[in-house]
Amino acid sequence: MKSFLPKELPTPQLHQLLLGTVAPRPIAFASTVSKSGEVNLSPFSFFNVFSAHPPIMIFSPARRVRDNTTKHTLENVLEVPEVTINIVNYDMVQQMSLASTEYDRGVNEFEKAGFTAQKSDLVTPPWVAEAPAAYECKVIEVKPLGEEGGAGNLVICEVLKLHIAEEVFTDNKVDPAQLDAVARMGGDWYCRAQGDALFEVAKPLRTKGIGVDQIPPSIRNSRVLTGNDLGMLGNVEQLPTEEEVANFAAEPEVSAILEYADHEPDRIQTELHKLASNYLKYNDPIGAWKVLLQEY
Repeated sequence: MKSFLPKELPTPQLHQLLLGTVAPRPIAFASTVSKSGEVNLSPFSFFNVFSAHPPIMIFSPARRVRDNTTKHTLENVLEVPEVTINIVNYDMVQQMSLASTEYDRGVNEFEKAGFTAQKSDLVTPPWVAEAPAAYECKVIEVKPLGEEGGAGNLVICEVLKLHIAEEVFTDNKVDPAQLDAVARMGGDWYCRAQGDALFEVAKPLRTKGIGVDQIPPSIRNSRVLTGNDLGMLGNVEQLPTEEEVANFAAEPEVSAILEYADHEPDRIQTELHKLASNYLKYNDPIGAWKVLLQEY
């Protein structure tokens, strides 16, 4: 493990390390206007949603590391405290990247990048019609974090109106596969939230798992099971009964392993743990427990 003290690193190196490791980061594709009415469109990966009531999003146009100048987006929200935040999906990532070009003030990135400017209902800046989701926001505070190059400026926004494309809805919920969002990594790298990158983890909101500390040491210290496996095992509220475990011994995969008891007893634990790991891959922690408890 390499360790660093921020004060001992040049800002460009620290910037690279932070952005390379705090990833992936969602992208705020921010549309703003100046007091003279000039429209600007630019992406920012220092971004997230921070509250639902009130609905608050924050993004941060940082001061440029190389010359400590500020970005047009920051200047605009100080002049006109309104913004639309647009979500970027895979179909528009190249155009979004083009919009990040540092064009001169007054150049309209909607036009340069080929996006459609959709008139907003409640704020002055337009939103991106091609975006899978867009938010009309008022800026309630801009909080500078420093005066040196690389310092962020928190633009705290309250969402006034949401626009979400119908095609991203499945059963009245946002379908991440249809959203097809992209996120920022370090350097020139991006991440696409699609395919094998999407997976579900059950939230322990309505249940109280037994915890990893209650797992028997021989299972907790397994050379087969991973930390993720232990997390799934610890998230169950109740272990299977002795009767359920005994009945499960008749399952063909389990009974085949238990036959090793006569001639290869040391092999049983490893094979049971491998089989339990397969159950966990198919999101069946109770089945995994029924396998693991064959040892006891």
